[in-house]
Amino acid sequence: MAGTNWKWHKIAETEAELGWQENNMCLVQAGDRKLTLARHQDQLFAFAWKCPHASGILADGYISAAGQVVCPLHRYRFDMQNGRNTSGEGYFLKVYRAERREDGIWVGWEEKPGWFSFGF
Repeated sequence: MAGTNWKWHKIAETEAELGWQENNMCLVQAGDRKLTLARHQDQLFAFAWKCPHASGILADGYISAAGQVVCPLHRYRFDMQNGRNTSGEGYFLKVYRAERREDGIWVGWEEKPGWFSFGF
């Protein structure tokens, strides 16, 4: 299989430009996707803006001491690195890559080919 194709979007020149809340999260736009950006232990994390359970706005929740994002509606917890539901309900949170680079803050995701990419 061919190498992974990543689609990257610059979301800010610096972290200071972003609308950080006291809980170290903010909503950002990356291309056509609205995402949550979070800071925890000097790392950046990007993930879906709504909880997969009941669509709670994750940026209105909090980050636990264990580094999990906690939904404000029903307190479902998710690992910010892999999206795994750590409170046991079986949901998965869509996660993205977030990077600090010399030229700004970037968010990216893997582009998966559609059926049309295979010549059908």
